[in-house]
Parts: sequence; structure tokens; C-alpha cells
Amino acid sequence: MHAWLDWLSSLSAAWLYGAIVVAAFAENVFPPLPADTVVALGAFAAARGDGSAWGAWIATMIGNLGGAMTMFALGKRVGIRGLSARFPRIFPAEASARIAEQFRARGLLALITSRFLPGVRAFVPPVAGAIGMNAGSAAVAMALASGAWYGMVCWLAFRAGANADVLLDQISAQQRMAGVIAAGVVVLMVAVVVWRRRTKR
Repeated sequence: MHAWLDWLSSLSAAWLYGAIVVAAFAENVFPPLPADTVVALGAFAAARGDGSAWGAWIATMIGNLGGAMTMFALGKRVGIRGLSARFPRIFPAEASARIAEQFRARGLLALITSRFLPGVRAFVPPVAGAIGMNAGSAAVAMALASGAWYGMVCWLAFRAGANADVLLDQISAQQRMAGVIAAGVVVLMVAVVVWRRRTKR
């Protein structure tokens, strides 16, 4: 990890921002990529050089939304069955169908919540496109969620000072916290659905 940081710190601001754009874009195409860590290290390196927190955040958003909408367009073109047929390991048929059902039932709230979950959020854009969600609404929802998440990542990176180990610990803690919050939102959504069904009965 320190080797990554040394390499990023050696880049000019323009090349550093470019690396952040690529990492944020690639996360949506290749989910195992640890984009949070790469973005955090990039923002950290920017703080040590001639970059800025705003620059790192804007570069992240450009890459993230560009990748998300690219996958959204792919999902819209091929549909749920097409995703499962072309990428069976990434989009298993049963799991993709369940996610699609939740998106249809919960709409933009499910989209926003899912984007806070590392590893899960990369599956969100293509599924949203595959079920025919409005592209403009989806882009706004993903921008709000990703903007808040990566804004926190960049802010933590700039607060870390000169200690990369502190930064990585902070990012891990943030990921755990985001998972807890998202789980709480899901539980609340389920409780509301159950309550509404009982009220109708």
C-alpha cells in the first residue's frame, strides 16, 4: 500500500486526478477493484502535493458517474436476462432477479442505499438500467449517494496528515459504519412494507 502511495505522490496533479478518474470508473466495471482505497490514497497524495480536496472529489465523481452510467446503458440494452447470460459469475440469475425486484418495489431509495455498500454498489447501475429505470433520475440518485460517500473519503484523506496507516484505518471504519447505516435503512424499509401490508388487511 505504501508503494502505491509513493507512486501516486510522484505524479503531477493532472496525472494524479487522471488516475483517480480511472480508478473510480473501473470500480463500476470491475467490482473487486478497491476504488475506495485508491481514491483515498489519491486524495491523500494530492494533499501532500499541489492538489486539492475539491480536485480529488471532482475527479472521483467524473470517473464514478461515467462508469456507473456506462454500465446503466449496458444493462438497459441487454436486460436482466442478458446480464445473467453474458456475465453469469458477476450477475447470477437468481440474485439479479431479486435485486431487480427490490428496485422495482423501492425505486430510487433502494438505488441510493445500495450505492453506500462497497462491493454491492457496482451491481446497482446495470440492474437499474435493465429494469428500465429513468436514466436522469438514476444519475441524480447515484450522484447524491456517491457524492456523499466519496466526499467523506476525500475529507478523511486530507485529515489524515502524513500518516497513511491512520488513513487506511479511518477508511475501514467508515466502510463498517456505512454498512451499519445501510443495513438500518433496509430494516426500516422492510418494517414499513410489513406495516403497510398489515394495515391494508
